[in-house]
Amino acid sequence: MQVRRFTALLEPAEEGGYVVKCLELPVATEGETKRESLKNLKEAIEGYLEVRAEILGKSKVKRETVEITVRKASSTLVA
Repeated sequence: MQVRRFTALLEPAEEGGYVVKCLELPVATEGETKRESLKNLKEAIEGYLEVRAEILGKSKVKRETVEITVRKASSTLVA
């Protein structure tokens, strides 16, 4: 099983909960807690990679474990 590492940017959402984005892939999601947000991101990354593999013509997708490194977002927001 291949392990790939991705960086997650976790930010508090204005309406509550958290928004989390993968910095290496065009994947983002949200959740009520940090744990839920990161779990949702892991699932979103796995789904993205499966679809991408299908698009690239791979008939069988090998399972991958996604390891996420979390960096705390800056407390300064720029609008």
